[in-house]
Amino acid sequence: MVGTVGGRDRTGVWSGDRASTTVGILLLISLTAFEAMGVGTAMPAVVADLGGIALYAWPFVLFLAAAVFGTVAGGRWCDARGPRVPLVAAPVLFGAGLLVAGFAGSMAELLAGRVLQGLGAGAQGVAVYVLVAEVYAPRQRPAVFGLMSSAWVLPSLVGPPLAGAVTDRLSWHWVFLGLLPVVGLALVLVMPAVRRLGPPGPRPAAGGGTGLVLAALGAAAGVAGLSWALENPDGRGAVAGSLALAVLVPSLRRLVPHGTFAARRGIAAVVAARGLLAGAFFPLVSFLPLVLTATHGWSLTAAGVPLIVASLGWSAAAAWQARRPDADRSVMLRAGFLTIAAGQAGLLPVAAGLLPGRLAIGFWGLAGLGMGVAFSAISYLTLAHSDAADVGAHSSAAQLLDQLATAGFVGLGGALLVLLGSPAVAMPVLVAVVAALALTGAVTAARTRVRAR
Repeated sequence: MVGTVGGRDRTGVWSGDRASTTVGILLLISLTAFEAMGVGTAMPAVVADLGGIALYAWPFVLFLAAAVFGTVAGGRWCDARGPRVPLVAAPVLFGAGLLVAGFAGSMAELLAGRVLQGLGAGAQGVAVYVLVAEVYAPRQRPAVFGLMSSAWVLPSLVGPPLAGAVTDRLSWHWVFLGLLPVVGLALVLVMPAVRRLGPPGPRPAAGGGTGLVLAALGAAAGVAGLSWALENPDGRGAVAGSLALAVLVPSLRRLVPHGTFAARRGIAAVVAARGLLAGAFFPLVSFLPLVLTATHGWSLTAAGVPLIVASLGWSAAAAWQARRPDADRSVMLRAGFLTIAAGQAGLLPVAAGLLPGRLAIGFWGLAGLGMGVAFSAISYLTLAHSDAADVGAHSSAAQLLDQLATAGFVGLGGALLVLLGSPAVAMPVLVAVVAALALTGAVTAARTRVRAR
């Protein structure tokens, strides 16, 4: 029964046997977050040690490409067989990737580890959403999603400096190996909930077969090819980008709900909104420090302050929405998009160097508040628009567009820097583009409302 464990619907997310499940979910999310925050910090040392400067971007690109495939495969696996096996297999696969990367003695071994980590992370993200649908009642889900958002705050604050300290005092190898105990602890805490789920009940056969596998592989290959093309804005890049799009576009049409690109009312609009939300927010996480260092002369340490403030705002807003389980999530989603757009409007003159850099702290903090409301609303709406047999497919589609939008608009930012040169010229263009995405999302939000059944 969706929303309960064994048909039960008891009080809160910390009550009785749900407490260990909640902690386990938070550890799984924190594990992914720490890995995401730490690897970027350690990568210069990794490359210096393994001697692969020409391949600097590929540990990130292959992780993302593998995560795309893992997201699709994990979603269909959950829909066909239930989340029991993915909830165990995905963290184990992620842990195996940490082990391979941690003991890597060559760039090839590191890349193999990153592929395993990406596969595990993609499948794990979907399996967690399906577990939430299975274990928690609808009125409890806002609280769960608020906690899941908060699980990114500590890694955002301490992940980069901790990874730097570990790399400096021990070795970059321990940035990967040090997370292995967390994998084990998360599995121990999630296992009771996995056992209580019991065998999956009758489910409609998950369609797709070979065609779905090929589409997932096409999406993964398209992501890798497009990432390479955006890093090489020349003739070769143009050819590679065209080929990547030729593979990626039909693959996406196969992997997302019909009507997604037109934001058709219902789950299609929800999935589209997830892509718009990721494209509106995450690219500026990558480029805002550049704006503050290159245009305003800040130190790297100071340039991280707006990101910390935004993370705290995200957490606070997620906690605020969790205390309003009966609120219309489509209204919250629209409010979140508009708040993000307001923060970006303030950033536009800052990015151009027309206003002081210190104002970025408040403006990006405002965007973080909007993200805390909007992301939790999207997560809730994804489950609210899904039947039991579709939770995995819909969750994987939403995460897939999240990944692709982030990668695509980060790549756009890099291309703008190459074409326009100065960050003071290129970054205002990027801010304007992502602000337009946020406003488009605010319009789309009305189509995500859950109709009474």
